[in-house]
Amino acid sequence: MGYENTPAVEAAVEHFKNLLCDQLERCDKMAADKDKVDFAKMPEIRIGICGGDGIGPIISKEAERLLHFMLEDDVAAGKIKFVDIDGLTIENRLACGKAIPDDVLALLKTCPVILKGPTTTPTGGTMESANVAMRRELDLYANVRPVCVPSEGIDWIFYRENTEGEYVLGSKGIEVPDKLAFDFKVTTDLGTKRIVRAAFEYAKNNGKTNVAIVTKANIMKKTDGKFSKIAHEIAAEYPGIEAEEWFIDIMTANLINTEKRSKFQVVVLPNLYGDIITDEAAQIQGGVGTAGSANIGDHYAMFEAIHGSAPRMIERGDGAYANPASMFKATEMLLRHIGYSDKADILAKAMNICLETEKKVVITGRKDGASCEEFGNYVMETVKSLEK
Repeated sequence: MGYENTPAVEAAVEHFKNLLCDQLERCDKMAADKDKVDFAKMPEIRIGICGGDGIGPIISKEAERLLHFMLEDDVAAGKIKFVDIDGLTIENRLACGKAIPDDVLALLKTCPVILKGPTTTPTGGTMESANVAMRRELDLYANVRPVCVPSEGIDWIFYRENTEGEYVLGSKGIEVPDKLAFDFKVTTDLGTKRIVRAAFEYAKNNGKTNVAIVTKANIMKKTDGKFSKIAHEIAAEYPGIEAEEWFIDIMTANLINTEKRSKFQVVVLPNLYGDIITDEAAQIQGGVGTAGSANIGDHYAMFEAIHGSAPRMIERGDGAYANPASMFKATEMLLRHIGYSDKADILAKAMNICLETEKKVVITGRKDGASCEEFGNYVMETVKSLEK
């Protein structure tokens, strides 16, 4: 039986044509955008606090309290303003039928800097992740995730491409019922250039000598092949920085190879691989609850935990005992991004004391451990002692 002129094939061809046109228009938009905000030089900084759902509002509240504490003088002077942004709960998003309701997106766009709690993504259906939608709408192309375990010689920073790959089109696939389903992956020249350059610029500016380029270019020859080719072209502009390419499967093994992993410094990779491998890296650090991340663009920056909304904690009544460490790590990255590196350094030291050396207050995620607020008080007391 021939399928060339069947309704399913014709619909799929039309669908793919529309996707292709959308992505070509996105390329044109990237090429036309020449502006870039210097976040550290903004006369007034509006920080949107977006709680999300599940444990998100609980740990976000503690992170906001920490920010108020650390930026008290500039808040009082009016340089720092906080904007509460509700509406990213799963219930509201489902009711609106949108990953980000229009009124919430409009408010987000008034805040160049955003601190965001975890959000729940429905399984199945067509509604995309709120994170994916926010990264696209605000063009947050660089997902930056540090992992540090000094006792193991681990000091990694991952630059994950954030607006392309499988995720940007992951809710726009094609299904022929009872036959097959297709999803799509996209890699653009400009999208690849900007994430790779961000990784190499970080390496150059922070004394790093090795950048690992992670792909599966031996199999995904068009998309990953393009990422690999462009990455090596850009690497040639940075003499003194070694660029090594690793396939994603062996790279996941390398991260648990104690003889090899300490050599890695900066890692740059496409979207899906970055999502998976940074969770593995966070687990080596102590679990996804210990890891924060930044989502950086030229006009906006969003900071968040890398873990999910933990609905089971809410269901069993343990939400107040959620660990805010990941949001505090994100808060450290936020402070550094807006020009408060000295305060970020103090917070980093305080977190190391609270989580690694002193550990006077321990969170277990249940009522047998400290509450989120108690841990927040501990961190702030530690910060205060370091500031003296």
